[in-house]
Amino acid sequence: MAKKSSIARDLKRKRMILKYAAKRKELKSVGDLEGLHRLPRNSSPTRLKNRCTETGRPRGYMRQFGLSRISFREHASKGEIPGITKSSW
Repeated sequence: MAKKSSIARDLKRKRMILKYAAKRKELKSVGDLEGLHRLPRNSSPTRLKNRCTETGRPRGYMRQFGLSRISFREHASKGEIPGITKSSW
């Protein structure tokens, strides 16, 4: 489990990105680099880190499911993810 502060920081960044998305798009289309520099750093989408929705783990993230590899494996073994079966050959 990731630290609560890391998860909270990431959620804060997500909200800020959504808040400034329209303004950022407008400034980019005009080409106003000074205006972009005045926006908060955390409003940039590149600062967002993909994290597991359950544990907050940043590594081994599977974008299609929104889970880390560990959480994915647990859910898949229990049969909780539709269309996923354990491979055997």
